[in-house]
Amino acid sequence: MHLRRHEIMLLPESARVIIRPFIPSEPHRIAAILGRALALTEEEVTEELDAVHQEFDSRHFDIERQLLEHYHKVVPHIVDQHPLSRPRQLLIGALFSGEYALESAALFNPSIVPHPDQSDVPEGGLRFIMSLRATGEGHISSIEFRSGLIAPDGHIHLDSTSRFVTVPEVVVNPSYRKSSFIHKFREMGFDNAFAESVMAPLANDFTRDDLNQSVGTVRHENQPANHELKRTLECIQWLADSNYELRFPSKLGISERIIFPVSPNESNGIEDARFVKFVEDDGSVMYYATYTAYNGRAILPQFIETKDFLHFRVITLNGGAVQNKGMALFPRRVNGHYAMLSRQDDENLFIMFSDNLHYWNDPQLLVRPAEVWESVKVGNCGSPIETPAGWLVITHGVGPMRKYCIGAVLLDLEDPTKVIGRLSKPLLSPEGIEREGYVPNVVYSCGSLLHDDKIILPYAMSDKATAIASVPLDELLAALLS
Repeated sequence: MHLRRHEIMLLPESARVIIRPFIPSEPHRIAAILGRALALTEEEVTEELDAVHQEFDSRHFDIERQLLEHYHKVVPHIVDQHPLSRPRQLLIGALFSGEYALESAALFNPSIVPHPDQSDVPEGGLRFIMSLRATGEGHISSIEFRSGLIAPDGHIHLDSTSRFVTVPEVVVNPSYRKSSFIHKFREMGFDNAFAESVMAPLANDFTRDDLNQSVGTVRHENQPANHELKRTLECIQWLADSNYELRFPSKLGISERIIFPVSPNESNGIEDARFVKFVEDDGSVMYYATYTAYNGRAILPQFIETKDFLHFRVITLNGGAVQNKGMALFPRRVNGHYAMLSRQDDENLFIMFSDNLHYWNDPQLLVRPAEVWESVKVGNCGSPIETPAGWLVITHGVGPMRKYCIGAVLLDLEDPTKVIGRLSKPLLSPEGIEREGYVPNVVYSCGSLLHDDKIILPYAMSDKATAIASVPLDELLAALLS
């Protein structure tokens, strides 16, 4: 089988930075810093702020907006409420800010989908978007994007990467779906009279303001508050924080957009997003992704939806089967149902079906480890790819010395619970420099695509960098069915 490694390598770049809050947890330290800033003369403030601008302006699109945001985070700690000049506000914001290098440690675990905009693409070509897991200081992971073009001759070209990167606006008053909230309450054991009282007056689609108003009413009507009421309202707050909306300005290029952790559930990282272009039965298109939220102690599978990679909705997944990493959605309904690959036991590959995108139960065992190179565990490398011969699932297998290889299985098109083909040898094994990195001897992917009878397979190299390979579909199918 002819597998081609393209001459493309995405390496982590320390110069791509965002501005994050740098605020001490102890109130007395915040007060001490503010005291020193407030003691400066206006002339000193201007001089110090000019120095900040000279050193950092060229590294960010709009530094003043971000500094003012961080200034407002510490305003409650300012005892003297006299109006402060804008330069002093900006300098205080700078004192409570710091740069964060998003991908200084690694840029890996890619997935790839067709770009929503295929205008001006030459016949036989395809514009694509690639998502990547970027990891920086403290091993905090976020989602970055790149774009590129697959030329009619098979050459793969990546668009230039901007020096700048920007976090999106978090929508202040996002909308929610009532059914998802009710499912999650039941799953978490909060299906009680208080939750019912909060949900009852809300429409099927409601906003955060609607929810806050209903919560306030229930709290007021049930005083003094007992333990059950407090725990229920805390759960509602947690659930609302875990479901949010993000919006990027349309002027930003793909490589300038970064999804950085927002909710407490993902405070230690957003890991391994598996994007897929999903086509509904009526022909409408939505891009979905599953990812793993990590707070330093526990993981939580989450769900992303977007139509344009500018506006994103982040949604909590529900159900007894939503427990582990590696969930990957099929690109269309199968026999009228949504279908998802999953991992339940850190060893085998499972499949499950649902009539609700956000609620998953009853996983069925699909693939067990078979060959020595996958005898420790087997999992998916992204969403299944539909081919005339069946559903192609790119897999990963872990074998001796914790070596990760990429393989493939083929599922029946009409009944994907049936495995009709499987590679006995790896499709891709770590070689040469691919073996060296943060986690040695690993090749891994979160999603491939089919174009012009070739599988385009972006893959991570030892949890450090990213490369791209391709393989003719007919050769891969022949090996799977041999």
